[in-house]
Amino acid sequence: MDVLKVDTKWVSTIASIWIQCTSGSLYTFSIYSSILKSTQAYDQSTLDTVSVFKDIGANAGILSGLLYSSATTANHRRRTGPWLVHLAGAVQCFLGYFLMWASAVGLIPRPPMAAMCLFMLVAAHAQSFFNTANVVTGVRNFPNYSGTIVGIMKGFLGLSGAILIQVYETIFTNKPTSYLLMLALLPTINTLLLMWFVRINNTNEGDEKKHLDSFSLIALVIAAYLMAIIILEHIFSFQFAIRVIAFVLLMLLLASPLCIAIRAHQRDSDRISQTLIIEGDQLTDDPNQLVAEKIYARQDSAGYRHLPSSTDQEIYNNDRRTLQEEQNLNLLQAMRTVDFWILFLAMACGMGSGLAAVNNISQIGGSLGYTSFETSTLVSLWSIWNFLGRFGAGYVSDYFLHSRGCPRPLFMVITLAIMSIGHLVIASGLPGALYAGSVLVGVCYGSQWSLMPTITSEIFGVVHMGTIFNTITIASPVGSYIFSVRVVGYIYDKEASAAGKTCTGTQCFMLSFLIMASATLLGSLAALGLYFRTKSFYNQVILRRLMHSLRG
Repeated sequence: MDVLKVDTKWVSTIASIWIQCTSGSLYTFSIYSSILKSTQAYDQSTLDTVSVFKDIGANAGILSGLLYSSATTANHRRRTGPWLVHLAGAVQCFLGYFLMWASAVGLIPRPPMAAMCLFMLVAAHAQSFFNTANVVTGVRNFPNYSGTIVGIMKGFLGLSGAILIQVYETIFTNKPTSYLLMLALLPTINTLLLMWFVRINNTNEGDEKKHLDSFSLIALVIAAYLMAIIILEHIFSFQFAIRVIAFVLLMLLLASPLCIAIRAHQRDSDRISQTLIIEGDQLTDDPNQLVAEKIYARQDSAGYRHLPSSTDQEIYNNDRRTLQEEQNLNLLQAMRTVDFWILFLAMACGMGSGLAAVNNISQIGGSLGYTSFETSTLVSLWSIWNFLGRFGAGYVSDYFLHSRGCPRPLFMVITLAIMSIGHLVIASGLPGALYAGSVLVGVCYGSQWSLMPTITSEIFGVVHMGTIFNTITIASPVGSYIFSVRVVGYIYDKEASAAGKTCTGTQCFMLSFLIMASATLLGSLAALGLYFRTKSFYNQVILRRLMHSLRG
């Protein structure tokens, strides 16, 4: 049996998936926010300010994009690569969370709020380095299925919140300070072990779609398993032994992508062996026959055999010249376009309001009478809905682009409109509205994280993709600051009682979510403008790229 090669795009994809699985501490802020609030004597507005720096750090990934572009250029790829970006992220992750843990347990004197904001900024900034290295490498390895691979990477990042919470509840139950220490160690060690396998492979393999669908299926199974565990934990009280068994099963599911790499390696080995045998037999008979049969056997994406005519060859050559003339815009060139700022506005409204919602789930649940366990369940389920949006939007938009030629920005229009409805549901304050609204907001919020990077790579090119899409994601913390601090935090503190600094009732958040619903609708209208602006571009350029790659 052949030894599994570690320098393939499939091993790289698995390593990236496993790194993503521990990179989503951003979505578990509600687990340790209470301990920060109590040990540091913060009010709600101050806590929301610290939370905004978390969002700034996670989304201001310009440095990670610049480092990735520099480390993966032709001149530096032999000496460096995506691992350098991962290493920078691992160092930041450890420093940020370790200093927060030291502050919470009293190992160091209580820092001023500005210092705590800096700790949070550094810890969250690590996620942008992990995310950039994994997502951009995935797009470079699978340019024909960029939506699917971005959905897979972003989907596992969305699931990581629920995965980390499972680790926390299995090992550190009701010990949020220990959870902070875990966030300093687990993602750092995991990244340092796996970053060497994340590599760029510019090979085009015939079974890419099939293997990517297998990754997608595994991701859906893991999401379903996590959702079942979360729901069962809400109904029953798990004994420690049962919790350990459930955790071991989760680890086995996370290890299952290795089977895909092994299967892909075996098929590649079999295909190479069969090709060598056939070529050897045919060369002994007639060397010219091999060339003729290769031309005859060329297939298109639907599997139909056809002979290349002079017209086919002329179209191929014209397409190739056109594609070679297309330029990959750098950051400054992209910022001079209207499309860049339309994307920025849409993301400020959509991502900003989504982050404000998840950051305040605990407070919203408390004001509506939910128990702490119920709000913890909401945080875990948010990771599931986040995953479904990230994965589903990438996969579905890829399908409709390939089969119907449907421009990807249309899906941004639809998901932002649905998110606006989700904010209205939460604002109603009706029984169960927080559950239903969080589903709509979580799915649609996650969708933006796969749609925006993919649209960026298609409109502005893949060479500087990491820098451009990370610049656009700055819109997320900008929107989060406006909605979390200036809207949600301000209105909550205004309604809160002067004694306990707590607020109960629907009035605590109703007006805030009505404002966020209106803003998200504005984002949907902006995305609609982008759809009309890029409709002909997708019909002419993007579809031509797909046909060119399939012919090539």
